[in-house]
Amino acid sequence: MYALFLRDHAVSARIGIHAFEREAPQRLILNVSLAIRGEAAADDISQTTDYDFLRAAAAEILASGHLDLQETVCKRMIDACRARPDVAAALVSTEKPDVYPDAAAVGCRMLWRAEDADPAELALLFSRPG
Repeated sequence: MYALFLRDHAVSARIGIHAFEREAPQRLILNVSLAIRGEAAADDISQTTDYDFLRAAAAEILASGHLDLQETVCKRMIDACRARPDVAAALVSTEKPDVYPDAAAVGCRMLWRAEDADPAELALLFSRPG
């Protein structure tokens, strides 16, 4: 098993429940970590998982119209990841960095794992060296 990730993907999104959030798009930061079954067998994209689907899924989700909740974005991203048989787990987070002047960001984080995915192995894969 190995991990792939998309880190700090900044997009413009129509998201939020407040009146000021409905007036214009705002920055949304998306992070996705995937646990991939198997190994990258060769230096060949056909032998591994092409992570381009993550950006495409995010674009499709955000193009669907105004969303009230970050939870909706996270859930839909997890659904896109779960649909791939090579994905054993997905950790997805979103952050809105411009909502409050006294906070770096407000956000949501969700985890999905297949029943056969080892939680201890996922903890190692999803931890970032510090």
